[in-house]
Amino acid sequence: MSIGARTRVGLIGSVVACVMAVVVGAGTAHAAPQPPLPETYNFFSGIPAELSHPGGSLPGSNDFTCKPTVRHPRPVVLVHGTGGSQQTNWGAYVAMLANRGYCVFALTYGALPGTPWPVSAIGGMAPIEGSAGQLSRFVDKVLAGTGAKTVDLVGHSQGTYMPTYYLKNLGGAGKVGKYVSLAPLWRGTFGGTPLTGLTDTLLGGRDLPICAACGQMTAGSAFNREIWRGGSPYVEGVEYTNISTRYDELVLPYTSGQVPGRTGEKVRNIVVQDTCAADHSDHLAIAGSRRAAYMVLNALDPQHPVPVPCEFVPPFTG
Repeated sequence: MSIGARTRVGLIGSVVACVMAVVVGAGTAHAAPQPPLPETYNFFSGIPAELSHPGGSLPGSNDFTCKPTVRHPRPVVLVHGTGGSQQTNWGAYVAMLANRGYCVFALTYGALPGTPWPVSAIGGMAPIEGSAGQLSRFVDKVLAGTGAKTVDLVGHSQGTYMPTYYLKNLGGAGKVGKYVSLAPLWRGTFGGTPLTGLTDTLLGGRDLPICAACGQMTAGSAFNREIWRGGSPYVEGVEYTNISTRYDELVLPYTSGQVPGRTGEKVRNIVVQDTCAADHSDHLAIAGSRRAAYMVLNALDPQHPVPVPCEFVPPFTG
């Protein structure tokens, strides 16, 4: 073989070797790890995202290609409170959960139909039965996308109450593992106050204008009796954690959400001030404070608890 031929063969061999190296390297290379999402513990921290991307999803949420891990096998579905949305209610939660490896999902339910933005971002207004149907369809979509068998629910305010209708009436009991509630109101609100009787008299059994769900959350309402069908708001087989604040100005009394479980029901009740007198969370702040958020983490994954700090928590913002 001539020197020129040998040179050409060597050159070709070098090119082939380089190509193979690139191909093999591409097959074994790992994607660069994503930097953690910024975590902001403030109830209002989701509002800027809604203003920037109306009707959108917070970064780290609603990725229907997300596959749960062995450590966190159940996707977490966040269920906002009255007047909230999938962005405005959960600025303190989506990044925290996504950074720790959870598949995180959130929906806006109960918005008044046919309304333009920003009214369309005010959820939890419509009758709760319809909202529970929206939750049912959303959970089915999450399960289909992720391949999971069940989800965990984290709710705030009405988002602790409405899902019970889904569990008891719409087949949700077998699709939920853990049910974590911030500012729950199992017995309804304004119980023992003149407001409940006055409202019933004025409305004569009709829904409240604009916010039908609001009347359904009052103590003694027909819907509250439905929640308690069977003598308990709980469903056996689901693990409940109730996180309340003594300074709740909308769930009255706050003990409405501290209902003990019966035999066979798994229920843990927490009042945030029991472990920290500096916590001044009210109805909004409890969904924005780092203390309550870490309590939620521990409810979702008790095998890997995180320390819950005792620190000053202001009302409103958390």
